[in-house]
Amino acid sequence: MAGLISRRAFGVAAALTALFTLAGCDRVPGLAGVAGSGGKSSFKAIDITGADYGRELSLTDTEGRRRTLADFRGKIVVLFFGFTHCPDVCPTTMVELAEAKRQLGADGERIQGIFVTIDPERDTPELLKAYVSNFDPSFVALRGDAEETKKAAREFKVFYAKVPGKTPDSYTMDHTAGSYVIDAQGRLRLFTRYGSGVQALVDDLKLLLAEAKG
Repeated sequence: MAGLISRRAFGVAAALTALFTLAGCDRVPGLAGVAGSGGKSSFKAIDITGADYGRELSLTDTEGRRRTLADFRGKIVVLFFGFTHCPDVCPTTMVELAEAKRQLGADGERIQGIFVTIDPERDTPELLKAYVSNFDPSFVALRGDAEETKKAAREFKVFYAKVPGKTPDSYTMDHTAGSYVIDAQGRLRLFTRYGSGVQALVDDLKLLLAEAKG
């Protein structure tokens, strides 16, 4: 498949994730004052409860409907920005999310995976629908035009950039490798680092599900 992410791109994405983890207060405005950024958190992921970003998302799904975070209120949302031509980070992340959802049994129905493309030039609605369905039929893919994609990425502090290939359509994308977790009330709560594994995600989702049950 054309446009596969290069080793360099993978390394940059991993480095960005590490930098986010180690220097979050510098790279992500507002992190210094949020819960979990100082003391010990019960979560395995980075606790960004109270962050002043990641509050809005308005993009189109593969059926042409405009979707916002409010549409998924009541579910725990795991939000990932990626692209379908990515051979490493993106499919691994989606596989792990699908497995975490499966391990949660009946509670897995309360988990909503959302894949936001950073490559709307190649990621058509048809391709996106087939891509996310391959991991889990309940996963939702969202896309926008170039400007809408930039706006969504800025809102969630997501980095992405096109890396030219040997031909115009063989480019790849450098991008932030982690996922965001949004609780049942629609509040941004966690940043999960790529490579954390399924069990860490399951443990964190269980905590948020327990909160929602109250």
